Amino acid sequence: MTTNTPGGVRTLGTLRAADGKGIVRLEDRFDTDLDDLWSALTDPDRLARWLGEVDGDLRLGGEFRAHYFASGWEGIGRVEVCEPPHRLLILTKSPDEPDGVIEATLTGDGDQTILVIEDRGLPLQQIAAYGAGDQVHIEDLAAYLAGRDRCDARARWQELHPAYRQLAADVL
Repeated sequence: MTTNTPGGVRTLGTLRAADGKGIVRLEDRFDTDLDDLWSALTDPDRLARWLGEVDGDLRLGGEFRAHYFASGWEGIGRVEVCEPPHRLLILTKSPDEPDGVIEATLTGDGDQTILVIEDRGLPLQQIAAYGAGDQVHIEDLAAYLAGRDRCDARARWQELHPAYRQLAADVL
């Protein structure tokens, strides 16, 4: 889902709450097939080109350490569901943030693939910040797949954050 908010900022996400926690859902379409997008999301060498450093066991039940470039997030994750090339669900833990759940669902559509990411378990008061940050990651993925460099994460986050604050107003 793509939303154009007042001010002309294109947002990929929607925000909602469940059980007192925030959920960011982003959806985008990529000009690549399922297997290539799955590889970009799960191969540590490819992740290092757009998301961050990921070390460990990325198989079902495996644990890994990660450091994301754009957001600076550092923590550990555990692979809870791994159904190549359609679904990946990981649990995350970080000393500075609440435990979270990130689920990626991929659907082929001709020569393209639709990616839906849900980031769950977020503090409601910070859901706009997470929404903007998650979109920066998705845009970095798109840039990588198109052969471009990652964006200036801080500048892009600052551009996106007001639009996500508007979306968050309906959730809070």
